[in-house]
Amino acid sequence: METKVNEIELNGLTFQYRESGKPSAPPLIALHALGESSESWDKTAAVLGEKYHVLALDQRGHGGSARSNTYTIELMCEDLLHFANAMDLGQFTLMGHSMGGIVSYLFAETYPSRIERLIVEDIIPPFEDKPKEIPSRRSHSLPFDWLVIPSILGQHNEPEWWTRLTDITMPTLIIGGGSSKTPQNKMQEVSELIPNCELVMIEGAGHFVHDDYLPAFLAAVRRFLNT
Repeated sequence: METKVNEIELNGLTFQYRESGKPSAPPLIALHALGESSESWDKTAAVLGEKYHVLALDQRGHGGSARSNTYTIELMCEDLLHFANAMDLGQFTLMGHSMGGIVSYLFAETYPSRIERLIVEDIIPPFEDKPKEIPSRRSHSLPFDWLVIPSILGQHNEPEWWTRLTDITMPTLIIGGGSSKTPQNKMQEVSELIPNCELVMIEGAGHFVHDDYLPAFLAAVRRFLNT
């Protein structure tokens, strides 16, 4: 299936996104992990694009999108709102992996009426814990702005995001890797706080479920989407 790479201006910044499937199909927006790009969804989009209009966005500071020197989950959430509005999407399915999943949680809490279904891959909202260790920069040639790393990893304690999980009212699927860096007991806790949520654990998949265990990931997603 052909993937188109497009650019769009949102709130004064240029963003790149990848498009798969027919524009007349139900819309699905996919958000990538920290340090990744929309390209990480290509194999997933090739399958889901048979039934959905898949729009994978390069979030600010990543891939072909603008480097803004200011990075927070809240700003990325607003970028998503501008993107959905610019694409004239009233309601859409939202799928996020890792950092993209955190953005998805916050967006679903803040704008629940915009989301038809929510899919989150192997991540939980930040909670009160010891600060995350910021890795040292190992290369000067990166496909993302290095400032994203300390900025996003520094948002390690956002208790309000946990208390608002009950505001996520749409059908929700959380896919866990079973043995990843994300605390599995916390993922269970999140799934119990969201009123209409299903938790699927794919044992041994690790954090990059849709990369390393794509058939199992797609099976869970397609069952959830009834495709």
